[in-house]
Amino acid sequence: MARIIRRPKMDPAQRPFMIVWETTQACDLACKHCRAAAQPNLDPNSLNFEEAKNLLNQSAEFGRPSPIFIFTGGDPFKRPDLFELVRYADEIGLAAAVSPSGTPLLNRQNLIRLKEAGTKAISLSIDASNATDHDLFRQVPGSFTRTIEGWKMAREIGLKLQVNTTLTRYNLDDLAKLFGLVQELGAMTWSLFFLVPTGRGQEADEVTPAEYEAVMHFLYDVSKYIPAKTTEGHHYKRVVIQRAILEEKGLPMSDFFQLPPVYRRLTAELDALVAERGLTARPAIRRTPMHINSGNGFVFISHLGEVFPSGFLPVCAGNVKERSLVDIYRDSSVMQALRDPKRLQGRCGLCEFSGICGGSRSRAYAMSGDFLAEEPFCTYEPGSFPFQDEVEAKLAEMRSYSES
Repeated sequence: MARIIRRPKMDPAQRPFMIVWETTQACDLACKHCRAAAQPNLDPNSLNFEEAKNLLNQSAEFGRPSPIFIFTGGDPFKRPDLFELVRYADEIGLAAAVSPSGTPLLNRQNLIRLKEAGTKAISLSIDASNATDHDLFRQVPGSFTRTIEGWKMAREIGLKLQVNTTLTRYNLDDLAKLFGLVQELGAMTWSLFFLVPTGRGQEADEVTPAEYEAVMHFLYDVSKYIPAKTTEGHHYKRVVIQRAILEEKGLPMSDFFQLPPVYRRLTAELDALVAERGLTARPAIRRTPMHINSGNGFVFISHLGEVFPSGFLPVCAGNVKERSLVDIYRDSSVMQALRDPKRLQGRCGLCEFSGICGGSRSRAYAMSGDFLAEEPFCTYEPGSFPFQDEVEAKLAEMRSYSES
């Protein structure tokens, strides 16, 4: 049986798998959930061109294989030097990706310029299967249409594309239709962002912990047809392992998980869509998303140069204007604490899956003020899954190939 747990080949304590830079907080959207509480205009205190190049140089100093470097925002297209910076990143060996917003700046000319500058992939956000609900969420009319047009143009141009969806109580029942849209238009990956109540995001916008669990099982079902992953939904990796073990044993998942009604509704819609379109399951094994977490294979740099474990975890570890990103990432007490599963508290500290999950440190911080507290939106009780020997065998596989 092929290994189902994915983790970086490099030591995540020494180099991140992914670096995300908030190029600017300027954006022409006003999304309800926005982490950055974006605004229309550029902040004059943002990293200037030379400071941004220095950040790219620092990122390249982590060595090969180089981290994936994502230009995000706000809207990166609001930076007039974006294309020069992407080209420079490519020249020094960084794998560059860009995450633009669904505005008039998302046009064919800008997408072609990105590809010519060396961009390997882009990500676009779709939060509903229809224009009315998506535009209400993004709070700008026309955002849905512009994003769909940009999606199609990116694929025509030959850019790899990831589609991001932020899960809230407003689109929970729309997820099956969203899968249908992603499957129809095509994407490299569908990434479901589990809301963290920070910035404009509010705890009242969250679905319940039980519904989180239901959505993760639904996403596992979806992954049979398109590659799927989560952001700030780290316990999805546990669900993948549990479901894989049950499938290996030929056991029905309904005997082991008591999920709320939304799971049955979503899977019924999924089954109907699969039958209507004649979809067949992908031959590739369904594996966990890459095992990275805040400060552990992942790092975020703000438009001001501040270094955070995640864009959703506002605990500053330093500033690239004053100290090398390499040193901050490797030596900061904040980063080191996040890389030590023995320091996790509550159920996360007791959980047999802590080595491949760790919970959302961002959500723990947002809801308790302690980034080492237990994941507040995970329903799993440590040790309750009946096939502990099988779980340990899969975790042992992960440890063996991590050391090799």
